Amino acid sequence: MGRVTSAGLAVVRVHGDGVAEVLLGHLGGPLWAKKTDGAWSFPKGVVEVGEAPVDAALREFREETGLPFDDDHKTTVIDLGTVATSAKVIHLFLVRADPDLSCFEPGHFEIEWPPRWGRRQSFPEIDRVQWATMDVAERMLSVGQRPFLGRILALHLA
Repeated sequence: MGRVTSAGLAVVRVHGDGVAEVLLGHLGGPLWAKKTDGAWSFPKGVVEVGEAPVDAALREFREETGLPFDDDHKTTVIDLGTVATSAKVIHLFLVRADPDLSCFEPGHFEIEWPPRWGRRQSFPEIDRVQWATMDVAERMLSVGQRPFLGRILALHLA
C-alpha cells in the first residue's frame, strides 16, 4: 500500500523590513501537549480521492484553524512540491496572507484516551497558531516538514 498524501498551506507574511514569517500550528492532543520543538506543523490533512491537492490544502487549512480563507487564494498559490516522510507524502502550497489570528477556532478529532480505557475524547487538531521567522520555524517544525523552509527562502519573497 502506498503512502497517504497530505496537502497543506504555508501561509507567509513579509514585514516592511523584508523579514518573512510563516504561520505554524501546534499539534493538538495529549501526545503533543507538553512538547514544543518539533511539535509544530503547517496546517495540512489528507487529500481525499479525486480531490486536487490545492483544494485539499485550502479545505484543511479552514478545517484545522477556522481562520477565514477563501478560494480566491487558489489563484495566487505557489506549489512548493512534495516531501516524503516515513508515513506520508506532504504536498505544500505557499500563500502570502495575514489572516486574523483572533478568529482561530480549531477543528477536533476523537481518539480513545487514555489508551484501552474504552473512553473516547475530543482534542483540537491544532491547539494554537503563531507566526515564526524562518530560523525559529526550523526548530519548531516537525523534522519531515523542515525541507519546505528552504524552498520558501529560495523564493526571495521580500
